[in-house]
Amino acid sequence: MLIGLSRPTGGSISIDGIDTSKRPKKAQKIMGVVPDESNLYNELDGFGNLCFNASLYGMRKEEREKRARQLLEQFNLHKVGKRPFGAYSKGMRRKLTIAAGIIHSPRIIHSPRILFLDEPTTGIDVESARQIRDIILSLNKQGTTVFITTHYIEDAERICDRIVFIVNGKIVASGSVPELMDSVTHGHTIQLVTDGTAEMFAAELQSRFIGCNVIVNQDHCP
Repeated sequence: MLIGLSRPTGGSISIDGIDTSKRPKKAQKIMGVVPDESNLYNELDGFGNLCFNASLYGMRKEEREKRARQLLEQFNLHKVGKRPFGAYSKGMRRKLTIAAGIIHSPRIIHSPRILFLDEPTTGIDVESARQIRDIILSLNKQGTTVFITTHYIEDAERICDRIVFIVNGKIVASGSVPELMDSVTHGHTIQLVTDGTAEMFAAELQSRFIGCNVIVNQDHCP
């Protein structure tokens, strides 16, 4: 819904003051989108893919070629810029896909105002994952707000200022890493198997250990 692929059934969405339901094209001009699966073309080389994506946004030839060369250099892909995309490693494919997602940025600092990344480090090697995290942090330092969906807690901890856990479409927890860590209660569980006097035994334990929560599990009582 944020990037305009689905219509919201209620509420409203505003990105940088732009109502996405009323002015979706204007909102899309200030955002970059990097899907989980690459949307680039295997038969085109890296340079060609970037130029083609830029042309979809109406960039002039001279402008898009200059921007493509800049991104290949920035993402350390200049040595494979003329290699077919289908011959790229998973890490290189991921980096070029991210580059394609931000090539249309009209900003002087060459990064969109908001960038959506879907599982940016899934299925790639450790070194490429580290490089991609560095790229994301660099874009953020340039002023880009980055939305990441990930199942890797390590990525969330290293990259994100704020983390949101969503279960069945509902937000169940949110906050910074320190806030979420502080909200987690740590404790110990002791399981006892009794000879049928569980209720009495539980009451005695509860009276002796005021700070503990004693629970009788009837399914495991003999």
